[in-house]
Amino acid sequence: MKLIQAKRDDLLKPLHAVSGIVEKRHTLPILSNVLIERTSNTLLLLATDLEIQVSTRFDSPQDDAENYSVTASARKLLEILRALPDQAVITLEAQNNRMQVRSGKSRFNLQTLPAEDFPKLTQAGTTKQKITTTQKLLRALLLQVQYAMAQQDIRYYLNGMLLVLDEDVLKAIATDGHRLAYASIKLTQKAEFQEVILPRKTVQELIKLLSDTDDEVSVEFTANQAKFTLGPIELISKIVDGKFPDYTRVIPTNYKKTFPVDRVVLQQALQRVAILSNEKFRGVRWTLTDGQLRIACTNTEQEEAFEELEVTYQGDALDIGFNVTYLLDVLSNISSPNVTCSFGDANSSVLLTIVEDPEFRYVVMPMRI
Repeated sequence: MKLIQAKRDDLLKPLHAVSGIVEKRHTLPILSNVLIERTSNTLLLLATDLEIQVSTRFDSPQDDAENYSVTASARKLLEILRALPDQAVITLEAQNNRMQVRSGKSRFNLQTLPAEDFPKLTQAGTTKQKITTTQKLLRALLLQVQYAMAQQDIRYYLNGMLLVLDEDVLKAIATDGHRLAYASIKLTQKAEFQEVILPRKTVQELIKLLSDTDDEVSVEFTANQAKFTLGPIELISKIVDGKFPDYTRVIPTNYKKTFPVDRVVLQQALQRVAILSNEKFRGVRWTLTDGQLRIACTNTEQEEAFEELEVTYQGDALDIGFNVTYLLDVLSNISSPNVTCSFGDANSSVLLTIVEDPEFRYVVMPMRI
């Protein structure tokens, strides 16, 4: 049964789009496979890890084609296509528990598993909300906060990102309990208030799939799923069942100690002092006095690093410590030329904002050094 004959890149691009979620090792062998479904005019590629499912369908008219489906190793098929010449013409044929990949004088026979055993995620429940925006806007929103998501935290709801629909605004919030990032974008339509927590892997996969263009992306929420449609690509994800912390209580609103600073200058100064930071605690000390910010790091070998920056600050002196990684994360994930740092006292968090996006907030809790 011939599944498809196409140029390498016409097959490689959709296969690459769906295979990002495939785990290298899985307790269910079939989850390492990609589902390939042939109908008379289209070819469907689909992969899942039981939490997320990514599929793409593309036109591939074929005379006298029968409806046929099969599964084969996503990783091996991807590596074979990558290794073939750019302009190669690929033929995929399925027969007797094998799928053959042919191109020129190259032949590859892959083992298959029955398509009927493949565990598809079906869209569960009726759609509560549907919004549309541009891929560029949604991608930028996710990038502004994704680095603050927790990793393998026992509070499982922190291992993801909170999306909040609030009239004509879509908000994104991530926190690991030590820092919090908040950003929002305007929508062209109004929606009812709704909060959903997307799993960490879903957020990371979306960032890969979204393009930096004005192409449309639609977002649908049901009671326990989120569906993102980007042209021919569809991503369905389970929603994390949990109660996200009240982020509004974490973001300070009344800080008086404040100064702007060149983002790149601050980033490079922090990168230099971080070389001598304690590898376990990653602590950095900020000492703020009139017109000057002094940054210092020490480690267990009694080594020290100091940087001094001129800043337009007038006010009470302040001595406060932070995890330098948390500061570098935000500075490398925003593109604004300047950031504004705002403080309460030595026991309070620091608030970082940017002029270009007044809605963006990044809060880092202090640490004892």
